[in-house]
Amino acid sequence: MSSENPPQSPERAESPEQQRRKPRVAVVFGGRSSEHGISVVTAGAVMKAIDRTKYDVLPIGITTDGRWALTAGEPERMAITDRKVPDVAQLAESTEGSVVLSVDPGSREVLYSEPGSVPKALGEVDVVFPVLHGPYGEDGTLQGLLELSGVPYVGAGVLASAVGQDKEYMKRVFLSFGLPVGPYEVVRPREWDHDPSAVRERIVDFAGEHGWPLFIKPARGGSSMGITKVDGLEGLDAAIEEARRHDPKFLVESLLRGREIECGVLEFEDGPRASVPAEIPPVTAHEFYDFEAKYIDSAAGLVPAPLTEEQTAEVQRLAVAAFDATSCEGLVRADFFLTEDGTFVINEINTLPGFTPISMYPRMWQESGVSYPELVDRLIQAALTRSTGLR
Repeated sequence: MSSENPPQSPERAESPEQQRRKPRVAVVFGGRSSEHGISVVTAGAVMKAIDRTKYDVLPIGITTDGRWALTAGEPERMAITDRKVPDVAQLAESTEGSVVLSVDPGSREVLYSEPGSVPKALGEVDVVFPVLHGPYGEDGTLQGLLELSGVPYVGAGVLASAVGQDKEYMKRVFLSFGLPVGPYEVVRPREWDHDPSAVRERIVDFAGEHGWPLFIKPARGGSSMGITKVDGLEGLDAAIEEARRHDPKFLVESLLRGREIECGVLEFEDGPRASVPAEIPPVTAHEFYDFEAKYIDSAAGLVPAPLTEEQTAEVQRLAVAAFDATSCEGLVRADFFLTEDGTFVINEINTLPGFTPISMYPRMWQESGVSYPELVDRLIQAALTRSTGLR
């Protein structure tokens, strides 16, 4: 028998103590992906912005080997220093202690345990602010755990997170909704392992149709890590090896000549809205807008982008359409190319865009009238009012 209202997570009656205390926000960061360090930087900026008069904050770092560690909540230790990104291991209060989140949806208790000691209760968590970038965090894996635990969280759900992480399926979804996507090829692990010569031939054919240079990139990566611009056959194998160092599945994309435009989407009470767009100008010291340009050399974007009113309205429309197409929640940064013929082509979305002080997403919303602290608060409040489960 069907029901118009699908089952949701069980309601949890709040005790008088819960009603009196401030909501507790667990900021979860670090993780096992190659974007570990940038996640730590992002978490530092988010924790610095959270209003401690409204919320209690529990910082939980995930080490590169997957241990959930109780960490110091010291944002000043979580910044890029001497061109080096920080690490959770530097912040952990213990080299062995671990944090455990209950998977019982009737309890949001967090425990801390060390070998040979009785586990210690850290209290309940009301909402998780995940600032994990890349696989094992941004890709739906953490979101699935939080759904099992019945703990609300900031940002996209399981499906949207998974689609937003995998560039192949992201592009397939965009195409199915009629959004403009540039030419690309996907190479799966089995194809490369079984017959690399056939893969090279396929890439050469792709270049013959669309021209060199090509971009070789991990299918499920971010922060521009593992991406190589290839001008011909000579550098192809090295580029593939670099991409596969981050992900055994990789993409081949043609160069789209034009301007790089970004647009933020934020969910309000009446639905998603788009920010003013930004433009990433050409970076002369780098081949493209890569990791070094983004985070180490702090390449500056133009906010707002110098676009016509019509172009601004169009990129905002497409950004919200991408948000809806992938069933996103909370926030998204949508990245586009404005090609030489005046057409916008969507490159990708980020369901957990960077929140570092120089990141484009908060800068675009700042220019749109939403300050950084207000942005963080809005995301937390939206998560607190959203149930887990089918919705």
